Amino acid sequence: MAVRSLFPILLTRDLPALVRFYESALDATVSYRFGNEGVDDYVSLKLGDASLGIGRDPDALPPSVGDRVELWFYVDDVDAVYAAWLAAGGRGVEPPADMPWGERVAQVRDPGGNLVNLGAEARTTAAPDAAG
Repeated sequence: MAVRSLFPILLTRDLPALVRFYESALDATVSYRFGNEGVDDYVSLKLGDASLGIGRDPDALPPSVGDRVELWFYVDDVDAVYAAWLAAGGRGVEPPADMPWGERVAQVRDPGGNLVNLGAEARTTAAPDAAG
């Protein structure tokens, strides 16, 4: 048995608002919807090569003390996405900073209170020329 793919599903009381947020903050596009009588119960978003599900749960509570899960999105430009995140209504936790392991990372929360890391993969540098 092998896992073929994995994607997170966030639960929220206000599914339309959280979908709009991710569309605005990360240029997500809706790839699938499921619901009844014109009301979405579940939406799948496409974010580049990644997917994020959002499900409507009228009893969903925002994270309180101690996060159990956090999301990590690798992006092309952490600073630009951090600014877009804030402009879309998200909250900054830690502004973009260079990490000792070589990545640039910011930490944010979406309007549902979910903790999210925005990171840019470390750039690889060519080894110095042996003659140089």
